[in-house]
Amino acid sequence: MNATSNFSKVEKDLVVSMDYSLTVDGEIVDSSEDSEPIEFIQGCGNIIPGLEKELYGMSIGDKKSVSVPAAEGYGIYDPEAVMTVGRSEFPSEIPMEQGVEVSIQDEDGEVIVAVIEAFDDETVTLNANHPLAGKDLQFDVTIAGLRAPTAEELEHGHVHSEDDCDCDGDCGCEDGSCGCGS
Repeated sequence: MNATSNFSKVEKDLVVSMDYSLTVDGEIVDSSEDSEPIEFIQGCGNIIPGLEKELYGMSIGDKKSVSVPAAEGYGIYDPEAVMTVGRSEFPSEIPMEQGVEVSIQDEDGEVIVAVIEAFDDETVTLNANHPLAGKDLQFDVTIAGLRAPTAEELEHGHVHSEDDCDCDGDCGCEDGSCGCGS
């Protein structure tokens, strides 16, 4: 698909192609420099809210530095998202190493991703905060292209690439729950 089109400014429900770098505490932690620009549907919540709102009205080729406070990025660090559980509750196939991601269910049955933060012979400390929670973010962005989404992309609420689809052309969305256009 062509990333450029007749669209002149970033607006809701357009596919935005964007180059970026993300700096946290003075260090670049992510960038599209050595890869393709990211693509997302503006206004569907595919990127963090504080960045998304700053893109409206930008044109292809526009560059902008955007400061995003933690609350509009990955959220405020939540001490209640750190929990200690008995080591005996862990299956033996999970490697007991700091930084290993595990999926756990909360009391409502929802699956949460947490990271092993610490462990000893009897307990494991898990942290379900995003690694950048509580951090202010600095983005440098360039709008690389704009286009209309396909009907399926808009229905599903995200950009489809050939890598997303299975042999039937299905993106793997379950029950259309990923939609922003519905």
